[in-house]
Amino acid sequence: MSPRFYFSLRSPYSWLAYRDLLDRHAALAGRLEWIPFWEPDEHSLRLLAEAGGRFLYTPMSKAKHLYALQDVRRLAAERGLRPAWPVDREPWWEVPHLAYLVARRHGRGPEFIAGAYRARWEEGRDICDPRTIAGLAGELGLDEGELTGAVHDPRIREEGVQVLLRIHRDGVFGVPFFVNRFDKYWGVDRLPAFADSVRAGAGAPPPAVTTVGAASVDDGHAGGCG
Repeated sequence: MSPRFYFSLRSPYSWLAYRDLLDRHAALAGRLEWIPFWEPDEHSLRLLAEAGGRFLYTPMSKAKHLYALQDVRRLAAERGLRPAWPVDREPWWEVPHLAYLVARRHGRGPEFIAGAYRARWEEGRDICDPRTIAGLAGELGLDEGELTGAVHDPRIREEGVQVLLRIHRDGVFGVPFFVNRFDKYWGVDRLPAFADSVRAGAGAPPPAVTTVGAASVDDGHAGGCG
């Protein structure tokens, strides 16, 4: 199985990991399977439960959120970046992430990710707004209605559930999250170790005992916050 990068278009830490991946590990980026991670709405949660999965992410506390604002500002400054903080009003995270699945079907997944991250973290735009998604579709030469309507397409919803099942099976509880065989790495600061592992062809053997349920606890490590 290919090494995997679980990313979220919502997360500033995922955005920083994305920038590090392209800027510092460009050769590795093309070898990875890119898998979106998002907080599912009630409909997706119901479909996920019916498929035998559950969502492991635990929302951060207000104190951790305030810390993350400072932390991301520091990490971005170290990289010569200046984030534009978006204001999320009633976010519906299926809108951008299911649209990504459509763009990926058309072979434009990387370009969609680049555009969505630029819109959210460099321009401070609302990527849950269908108008933003329509604009990205236009830039990529894709059908605007197909991308903005992804949340209402049962086929794309089912594809999204399959993604959520992979998130569950890999024990992904926050992003950015990297997997190489049975080795898992959580947080932007773990990217170098993950990259070294992939380049070396390394990866731990399967553990004798797995405790996926324990992965639902967020221990407060900021570098892997969702």
